[in-house]
Amino acid sequence: MRQAQPVERAVGIEYYVSDTDGTGGRLRDSPGDFSVEELEAFETQPVDADTGDYPHLVIRVTLDNWDTNDFANTLSNHLGISRERISWAGTKDKRAITTQLFSIDRGQPEELPEFGGVEYEMLGRAGRPILFGDLAGNRFRLVVREVDRPSIVEETVTQLQDFAGDGEGELSDMVGVPNYFGQQRFGSRRPVTHTVGLAIIQENWEEAVMQYVGNPSEREPEETQAARTLVEETREWQAALTEFPQHLRYERSMLHRLVEGDGTEADYRAALETLPSNLQRLFVNAAQSYIFNRILSRRLEAGLPFDRPVPGDIVCFADRKGPEGVLLPDTDRLQQVTEKRVSSVERHCARGRAFVTAPLVGTETEFAEGEPGEITKAVLEELNVQPADFSLPGEFDSTGTRRAILLRTAVDIEQEPLTLSFSLPKGSYATVVLREFLKTDPAAL
Repeated sequence: MRQAQPVERAVGIEYYVSDTDGTGGRLRDSPGDFSVEELEAFETQPVDADTGDYPHLVIRVTLDNWDTNDFANTLSNHLGISRERISWAGTKDKRAITTQLFSIDRGQPEELPEFGGVEYEMLGRAGRPILFGDLAGNRFRLVVREVDRPSIVEETVTQLQDFAGDGEGELSDMVGVPNYFGQQRFGSRRPVTHTVGLAIIQENWEEAVMQYVGNPSEREPEETQAARTLVEETREWQAALTEFPQHLRYERSMLHRLVEGDGTEADYRAALETLPSNLQRLFVNAAQSYIFNRILSRRLEAGLPFDRPVPGDIVCFADRKGPEGVLLPDTDRLQQVTEKRVSSVERHCARGRAFVTAPLVGTETEFAEGEPGEITKAVLEELNVQPADFSLPGEFDSTGTRRAILLRTAVDIEQEPLTLSFSLPKGSYATVVLREFLKTDPAAL
């Protein structure tokens, strides 16, 4: 196996599964080079439905070069409402054109402001807000410019088809990659969300804050590095506020809260809780994602298959309501694979009806048996983490779940420029497919 980029290894992604050199090239020359459209899974009533029963306005929004959180914050400010009244199903990248659903509690169509790079489509009303995960998946169209080695694409596809295993029917031509959490889960230039999360699950609130506000990275602008270094060396919060760039508003929000406090653990926790609730959850989710990535890398090292189970594995089954062409795992339907059941479950996996899983560790994590279970336990022991550690206050608590370890998809490829089009189930990252082709610094993805 080919070793991953150093910044990828820092977030648990140790390997590529294809041995080709990579095409090279540049992604996101313009936002239009990275297009994402949600595969929707949320039902609405007509726009003129009774707002008493259906208080949430549901809109489809196309964003050109907007970060999802930035758009929600800007929209809430213009509407004069709490940011918590706006919700969405999945966070999207900034330098892209993205189409996704939002809901606004007690929102009215005529109140929506006009912004550059924003288009609205009214879908209707709903009795509840859109929640994170209220989508089936995403459809991607990715353009790579100035490719160095276009001839490598075909061999990479062949190797990724081999990794996908012996699928039946439409699965036979699909490529497969480990279902890693992509670099953007942790920060492409400064991967720290998981280190913040690891500190949180140990309830070391000061360390969590310092990992986020301090902890300078050489991949950041010099003025940002200097501001973080000042925090690391002095803990002088007011002085740091004068140095931190205005666009780092989350760090500045935390610093403002620290200025008001006395340096207690409660103050550090309160500083973290100044952030939007979805970002608070993201820290712990990132720690879970890091652990998951480590488990997948260890499974690769052990030579265990990804497309089929070994005794002791826990599989989930397919969501039959998933969109056509997308293999959508249902992690609420789990089964442990015994020696006697391996052959029959292998057939289900080959038909896209079952998926081998690994844990996103939380308080209710069920461990696999055999070698898969030993891998999980070894990773947790190395990190000094136990499932009970995820019993935490407020937004930081997590019961955990499971996640498929193999990501399969059909990829349509065009040349000049190199363009890859494919669909993925919710929660999976286009960049973990793309990285196998480009093999470049994740910051370029």
